[in-house]
Amino acid sequence: MSHVVTEPCVKCRYTDCVAVCPVDCFHEDPEMLVIDPEVCIDCGACIPECPVQAIFPEEDVPGQWKNYIQLNAQKAKNLPVITEKKEPLVKK
Repeated sequence: MSHVVTEPCVKCRYTDCVAVCPVDCFHEDPEMLVIDPEVCIDCGACIPECPVQAIFPEEDVPGQWKNYIQLNAQKAKNLPVITEKKEPLVKK
């Protein structure tokens, strides 16, 4: 199992989670972060660090955000890895 970044991260993109990830599984696009399920070791360190509660274990992703499981897997393949905390985007 992996962890999944969901809708609350869109146009928010806090990176507190990135700073605690021991395996560099986070990738970033212009609006959000995603987790590479091939790299995530399911440690859960990122969950309490997310101030908008956007990260879930794959089996616990709420129904309305299940599409983010596949979205994370697809996007992570083509996006750069992020390993350092950055300023978040402004929530609109």
